[in-house]
Amino acid sequence: MKQRVIAIILIAVMCTALFSGCQAEPSAQETATQQEKVLYAPNVYRADKFYFQKHFWVNYGTVLKDVEYYSQTAGETKRCNILLPAHYSERKQYPVLYVLHGFYGSAADHIDEQSYLTVLYGNLLFTKKAKEMIIVSVEMYTDKARLEHRKSQEQMHFIYNKVIEDIYFDVMPFIESNYPVKTGRENTAVAGVSEGGAKALCIGFRRPEQFAYIGAFAPNPGVIPTEFYRGSYWDKTYFKTFPLLSEENAFEYLYLAVGSKDETNAGVTMAYREALDSCGVKNQTDYVKGCGHNMKFWKLCFYNYLQKVFR
Repeated sequence: MKQRVIAIILIAVMCTALFSGCQAEPSAQETATQQEKVLYAPNVYRADKFYFQKHFWVNYGTVLKDVEYYSQTAGETKRCNILLPAHYSERKQYPVLYVLHGFYGSAADHIDEQSYLTVLYGNLLFTKKAKEMIIVSVEMYTDKARLEHRKSQEQMHFIYNKVIEDIYFDVMPFIESNYPVKTGRENTAVAGVSEGGAKALCIGFRRPEQFAYIGAFAPNPGVIPTEFYRGSYWDKTYFKTFPLLSEENAFEYLYLAVGSKDETNAGVTMAYREALDSCGVKNQTDYVKGCGHNMKFWKLCFYNYLQKVFR
């Protein structure tokens, strides 16, 4: 009797071992779903002050200011600011985030020794909440005549449109030729604020085969037609509607955000969300109560975005 019981136990143990060794691996679809859950998890708009303050024990990487490249689009030499991450090495390869400022801004708004994005990214990388990456802050003004301060917003709107081509044909080839970057859409992101947010949408949707991540924070009108600012120069939009995406070119993460106190772009941003939803384009568009059209809000947007790109 004892031998029979022992035999039954041994068979049970063997079966358990057999079945435990034959468990199915997660399918690609299951893995993609898990990744999507991480990327599209709710964003946070209250962040610890630690992330926006400089600390002597944190390495904030290296800021390269006024890096020159020749822009065929502008027909002259342009400049950008570049942030190389802490412990940067030419033996490694890095994904790249291209960042765009707003009207009358500059590359230094985002990337400089004391700029908020340099500090924020350094702290996120230090706490391992962000991936290693190179961040390129692009000058939006793309025109031979260097008279930006004399231009109206209407003139600036159309001059800034040129940065869309400048990114593809001039900035990206320059960065890829001079820095150890990972190429491919899964390693390339773009984000911008205000007018830069609108252009980030244009850049991503114009070349979805080159960008997998888009961030547009309080984006201006001018991307697609909306009911807002009819009869003004904003009616001359870049697209008639958001272009349809193939399965291969679907964005890994598309993030829009606007504050409820943003009298300029709250309605426009939500109209973009409605259009994206109608086109079946997955997006995370946040309408944040109490926030306005200002740097304080954009800091929080980048706080979220930097933690999700290249995941």
